[in-house]
Amino acid sequence: MIYSNSLIYIEIHESEIPWLKIFTHTPHKEFSECSIDEKKAIWDSLDIIEKEILEYFKPNKINIASFGNMLPRVHWHIMGRFESDSYFPEPMWGVKQREGFELEAPMEPFLEKVKRELDSRLN
Repeated sequence: MIYSNSLIYIEIHESEIPWLKIFTHTPHKEFSECSIDEKKAIWDSLDIIEKEILEYFKPNKINIASFGNMLPRVHWHIMGRFESDSYFPEPMWGVKQREGFELEAPMEPFLEKVKRELDSRLN
């Protein structure tokens, strides 16, 4: 877990690409069940994470998803996608297209910046 407050928490999804997930502490099944405060925390977090991924990693595209089929509770995926990543243009759950992708920048400075921004805007 890289961040938590009373409404949400954020985790890293182990992957070759920058990929974070936002969860509500309360295990809502659908987004419409979330309180206004939870929704605001989710949207603010999505905004912060997307902007930080764009600035730091400079991906070709950001993917944001909320399915909940395998894990039927409110959670959001935010991924930085690269034309050279192993699955592009497929979704990360799709058919692997190639081998050998590696991020050009380390995750740690990115995660520290995201934590600072989340602390500043959500606390």
